[in-house]
Amino acid sequence: MRAHDRYARTVSRALDDPVVVAFPLRGEGWVAVTTPAARIPSHGVDILGQRYAYDFVKVDDRPGLHVHPASTLRAATLGGRTRECYAWGATIHAPFDAEVVAAADGVAERPWINPFREAARMTWNGLSFRPEKIPSILGNHIVLRAGDVYAGFAHLAPGTVAVAAGERVHAGDLLGRVGHTGNSTSPHLHFQLMDSADLMDARGMACAFAAYDVRDGDGWRRVERRIPGPRERIRSVDPG
Repeated sequence: MRAHDRYARTVSRALDDPVVVAFPLRGEGWVAVTTPAARIPSHGVDILGQRYAYDFVKVDDRPGLHVHPASTLRAATLGGRTRECYAWGATIHAPFDAEVVAAADGVAERPWINPFREAARMTWNGLSFRPEKIPSILGNHIVLRAGDVYAGFAHLAPGTVAVAAGERVHAGDLLGRVGHTGNSTSPHLHFQLMDSADLMDARGMACAFAAYDVRDGDGWRRVERRIPGPRERIRSVDPG
């Protein structure tokens, strides 16, 4: 079976009736390293409302998924500085008009990414999960509400959360910046839709993005109402 056919069949099973929202990031080089196009639940566990969640990193043009300028060997052993990662500090935008129901800042950011330490941290949090650990898992985070749909954004950089609970935001408004807080292997945006702000009870909601560009050879191809595949290079499009 061709890769495109496998992708189409996976998406068909995952998204019978998705909520379609605007892509929350800007620029190019984004890759959904965790996506329901690859598996469901996308993160391997069906808890905390993350059944259809995404993890977006930013990469360069080298083959593979290089989130930092370091060589493959150095990145896999020594790691690199957090602020040198391509995704760090990228702006995050509201994907729809909404009310801010939660906005948490102040979680310190680890200044260095190290694959062994980050893997150990995530394994420990998973094995010893308790509800009171949720803030440390999410890091700095935001939850928006539009009707019965809630959007969660996790791992923001400290000091960058630009909204507060109770405020109203419009589609495209700045929410914060990508960081490396909580359960994060490198600076990235964890994004999910769910049916409740209470993560212990929330169920994930299938989500597609209204429009974005996909790298196609030396050019770009626009797609609409689709979820990204796990190796697609993505570029945002003008939301207007």
